[in-house]
Amino acid sequence: MASQAQTDMLDKIKTKDGFIAALDQSGGSTPKALRLYGVEESEYSGDEEMFTKVHEMRTRIVTSNAFNGDRILGAILFENTLDREIGGKSSSHYLWQNKNVVPFLKVDKGLADEENGAQVMKPMPGLDALLAKANAQDVFGTKMRSVIKLANQAGVDAVVKQQFDVGKQILAAGLVPIIEPEVDINSPEKAEAEALLKEALLSELDSLNSDQLVMLKLTLPETANFYKDCIDHPNVLKVVALSGGYSREDANSKLAANNGMIASFSRALTEGASAQQSDAEFDSHLDVAIQGIFDASRT
Repeated sequence: MASQAQTDMLDKIKTKDGFIAALDQSGGSTPKALRLYGVEESEYSGDEEMFTKVHEMRTRIVTSNAFNGDRILGAILFENTLDREIGGKSSSHYLWQNKNVVPFLKVDKGLADEENGAQVMKPMPGLDALLAKANAQDVFGTKMRSVIKLANQAGVDAVVKQQFDVGKQILAAGLVPIIEPEVDINSPEKAEAEALLKEALLSELDSLNSDQLVMLKLTLPETANFYKDCIDHPNVLKVVALSGGYSREDANSKLAANNGMIASFSRALTEGASAQQSDAEFDSHLDVAIQGIFDASRT
């Protein structure tokens, strides 16, 4: 039985304009995210201090007046962020109760080695416990990432099958999975890989029960509106786009050309934000970034 919070969150994701803020850089990508924010590795020692620094960065973003549910539908958190507080509340409760932003949780444990031009996810033996923790904190959904580098049928099929197998485990726990089979923007076979991916996605979507709703997080495609069939699929709540290494300007431009697709940007959201900015400068910068991504997500 869905809680009132889950029902309200579902309604917001279904009916409101906006985008998903991806605030889920984890162990491997955290030093780079901090460096881009102006915090050097010499300013912290060890993982605990590193995660404290990145939590300070995320807290500054989330508590900014520019960051709220008027333009932002949801935010994806890393498990370490879920375990910490913002404004005296668990991060997920602060997002929903104070900001009207739907919380999601990154659940994957990183990527396995490349095989057949793709990287599936590493095993997730603790997933059920993590999903229980998420439920206890009113998290609405999850996110998990795989990567496709070449137009290799076996590689694409392995990625999509694993994503949906794990997705069904997440659905069974009462959460909505964001399925993310990223196509590398630098792939020499990007368009061909996208064609294989769309076919595999539609096949898996067609096999779901009518009450099994998922979200898809996809690389901005070579051909505008390429994923329209996925956006229109009755089992798809939303199709969100990753920035994938594109600058915010490029990502917004490509996103605006894809009707019905919304942003779920990470680096492109925080691009240009700095620990050295005053709060007024930071808020102003973030406000401009959020508005640009919001506008591109409304096409």
